This record gives sequence, structure tokens and C-alpha cells, in this order.
Amino acid sequence: MRLLGVLGGMGWSATAEYYRRLNEGVDARLGGLHGARVLINSLDFQPIDDAENAGDWDAMARILVEGARSLEAGGAEAVLIAANTMHAVADEVSASVDIPFLHIAEATATAVQGARQRTVGLVATATTMSHDFYTDPFEERGIEVILPLEEERGEVDRVIYEELVHGIIKDSSRKTFRQVLQGMAGRGAEGIVLAGTEISLLVDDEDSPVPMHDTTEIHVERALEWMLGSH
Repeated sequence: MRLLGVLGGMGWSATAEYYRRLNEGVDARLGGLHGARVLINSLDFQPIDDAENAGDWDAMARILVEGARSLEAGGAEAVLIAANTMHAVADEVSASVDIPFLHIAEATATAVQGARQRTVGLVATATTMSHDFYTDPFEERGIEVILPLEEERGEVDRVIYEELVHGIIKDSSRKTFRQVLQGMAGRGAEGIVLAGTEISLLVDDEDSPVPMHDTTEIHVERALEWMLGSH
């Protein structure tokens, strides 16, 4: 089994979910007492969030690049970022190491393409929804991406950063997200991409009128394929 480097802490609840799912995936595939070979570098999220809010992508990149290089130095044979929004600097992180970088949006776009969906809704942080670093892999595959209504995006972002990142789950927020998902489906979305690694803690298939793509699950599956040598 190859050793996977996980750049985590953004936030910690998502990293914990990655660790759990990676181990469950290895257990399901190999049985016995097998567990995932994972090296985690859990970063302090506050300086990264400060850089994001200031639009200082260079500062964000420096922190994540240093983290990725430390994973490589520690023996990791590939690296992933256990967060969607921080893929804003994925190119810089990927270029800074000599090991494979497993990109969450690439994996998700491939999954949507496999589902033969041509239009999907995207639920994510304000940064992810307002930049093309996440949507480019979809557009390259001929998949149209639609977003929540302008007036809904602020509340989606707030719930992610003020609640889900801290592991807080509220029924009122689930109701809000359910309305957002229904709205995008009504505007033509054949599927919904949950492009926030914590969002799957809040909503599940019953909350959406169309199939959902949990980016955490897809990313973990891609990592398991790599770890166990099938790709």
C-alpha cells in the first residue's frame, strides 16, 4: 500500500472525515486488521483563512506549499488537499512537489462525466463559487455548472465557515441548503456537486431532488485507487 500525504486542518472536521473514510475504504477492500497508510499534516486554519479573506493567494500558497513539501520529505508518495476551497492554489502546490497531486475537482468532474450529466449545480464557499479554479475541469469535459442564486451564496458560505467547519450541524441550516438544492434542480441541474468537504455532514441524498456528488467521497475513492495500486 502506498503512503498517502494528506494536507489537512482546513477545517479539522473534514480532515477527520477523510481519515475515517480512508480507513473504512481500506478495511472494506482488504479486511483483517488493514488500515490506511496516511501521513497527515494538519495545518492551522486561521492564517490560511486570513489570507483567503485578504485575497492574498501568494500567502495561502506559501503555507500549503510548505505543508506539502513536509509531507513529501516525510515519505508521502502522493499528496492531496483535504479541502475544496484551498484548491485555489492547487497548481502551486502540485508544482512544488515531485510526487503525484490528487486534485479533488478533476476527480469529481470525471465522476460527473461518468454519470452522463451535462449540467450540475455547485454548492461551495464563496471563494470556490466565484473563481474558475474549480469549474475549469467541468467545462473542459463539456459540463455546465450553475450556482445558487446570488442572494443565497452568502448564507451558504456562512453556514460552511461558522458552523460546519466547527462540526456544528443545525436543522435550520439543513432546511436552507435543501431549498438551495431544490432551486438549482429547478433551474436545470441534473446533479449537485457538494464542493465543500464538510457539506456532506449536513445534507444527504434525501435532501436533494437530483443525485448528489459528495466530493469528499469521490476524492477518497480516487485516493484509495491510488493507494492500493489500481490506478
